[in-house]
Formats: sequence, C-alpha cells, structure tokens
Amino acid sequence: MLKSEKTKAFIIETVAPIFNKNGYSAMSLSKITQATGLTKGALYGHFANKEELAMEAFKFSVRRVLKDLNHEVNKGKTPLEQLLNIASFYKNYYEYNKQFGGCPILNIGVDSDHQNASIAEMVRTYNYKILDKFSELIEKAKKSNEIIGSIDSMLYAKRFFYMIEGAVYMSYIMKDKSYLDDVSQMMTLIIKNELKQ
Repeated sequence: MLKSEKTKAFIIETVAPIFNKNGYSAMSLSKITQATGLTKGALYGHFANKEELAMEAFKFSVRRVLKDLNHEVNKGKTPLEQLLNIASFYKNYYEYNKQFGGCPILNIGVDSDHQNASIAEMVRTYNYKILDKFSELIEKAKKSNEIIGSIDSMLYAKRFFYMIEGAVYMSYIMKDKSYLDDVSQMMTLIIKNELKQ
C-alpha cells in the first residue's frame, strides 16, 4: 500500500465512527481535521469534498458490519443454521456497535434522507443488497428442504430487516439492549415456527 493510500485509509477509518455518530450536517471540516490531525489541504488532497469523504466513511462502516455478519452467518453448516445465525448476530448488536457510534444504516440513512440525496441513495442501495442476501438465504433453505417451499422469501427478508432496524432504533434511543434480545428471539421463533419444514 502506498503512503497516500495508507493516509486515505487512515482518514476514512478515523472519521467513519464520527460521521456515524454526528451525522453529515453536524460533521464540520474542523472536526475532521481535529480527529485526523491533518490539515484541510491534506484532506482535500485525498477527497474532492466532504460528501465524498462521508460516502467513503459510510461504505467503510457498513462493510465492517456486513463482514462481521457474514462471518457469523457462515458458521452455520446449513442454510437454516445460517439464517438462525442472523438472529444471533443481532442479539449482541447493541454492544457490538457502541464503539462505532451506532448502526450506520439507521444513523446515516435517517440523517441523509432530507439532507444529501447521494448519500441517501447509497444507503438505499445497501438496504436492497441486504434484503437480497436475506432473501437468497431463505431461497437456499427452501431448496435444501429446510424451509417450506411456498414461503415468500422477499416478504420474510423485509420482515426480518424492518424488525431488526426497529429494534436497533429502540435499543439506542432507550439505551436498552432488551429490544435486540427480543428481536433475536422473535426471529428465531418465526424461523422455527413459520418457515421451517
């Protein structure tokens, strides 16, 4: 990795949790320079503007979550076990994300919706990717005869995703991880009682 690439990676990694916690509009250039210890000129040598940096920071945050989620999911030996591992991952999501300023999908998605169309569109793109992954996993479980064949995979993918994000919101706003404990249990029950063959 070249020095310039290392510097760019350092900037993104440093500011990602700050953007996630404070939002796009509240993140001033002075906060960015203070966090990184770099000058404005050094920052603009790597990023065209604050929007580009915010987008890169969001991608970094989401990819971290998805990498760790995939790691947990892939511990399952069958598609059904992998689906159940999604529920177990989110059980510990409150503590997991504290160090990173909360859930990037929720934080950046809500923050950017009325402030920055480009970032909001990127959040939607990642949401679609997550929904597709959940739906594909349900489809795999159907093909392996672990889940009822008539189940609407995308419908359940959407249900799981909005349940998760609702529980994430409530956990952070109420400072109470029990909402995520509950959504993990509810998803497990739905998988075992409604989806499983």
